[in-house]
Amino acid sequence: MEWIKLIGIVIIVVGFVLKLDTIAVVIIAGFATALVSGITPVEFLQHLGQAFVDQRLVTIFFITLPLIGLSERHGLKEQAVMLIKKIKGLTTGTFLTIYLIIREVAGLFSIRLGGHPQFVRPLVQPMAEAAAEAKYGAIDEQDQETIKAKAAAMENYGNFYGQNTFLASSGVLLIASTLDSLGYKVSGWDIAQASIPVAVIMIVFGAVQNITYDRKLKKKYTQKGAN
Repeated sequence: MEWIKLIGIVIIVVGFVLKLDTIAVVIIAGFATALVSGITPVEFLQHLGQAFVDQRLVTIFFITLPLIGLSERHGLKEQAVMLIKKIKGLTTGTFLTIYLIIREVAGLFSIRLGGHPQFVRPLVQPMAEAAAEAKYGAIDEQDQETIKAKAAAMENYGNFYGQNTFLASSGVLLIASTLDSLGYKVSGWDIAQASIPVAVIMIVFGAVQNITYDRKLKKKYTQKGAN
């Protein structure tokens, strides 16, 4: 009956499929796994609390959430949308490409600019949607979801490939120390130099994606307007 200990995986899969609260699903999955493994509820809470303390830096972004909520409540999103709508000729793809470049440049200087809850959801995604609405009018739900995904993708691209262009970032130091332990003498500067071409290629890749999406939007809404 050892397989019963995998019940946590089943709970997580079901919870994600049903789009339930992520944190609640993970905690319930952990609690169920603990019970079938012979761990008491008190021991489970002790392990959970210790893990939270050990990884407390991971949850530091919670501090920023009240600030983001207050900013949204007092019109930050609306002002950002109005600004984008005033810029004539700006397309969704162009805006997202600009954000990708800014995100990678920020990574080069180790500036913590982005983040999905702090920046993308309240600002980047609404601004990208506003660019499409300023050009084509109201867009359908499918395109809203696509733009939301593309905004998140630009954040991931810029963060993942931009952070290693800074010679003292944690990723660069980890790579350098790992290679050093294997007998390869490299410095953080060597890793950063090797990462810059990859970051540039990512900008080109993201720009091509965004240009292609702009063309799809133009074709779709031009045909709708003609009909």
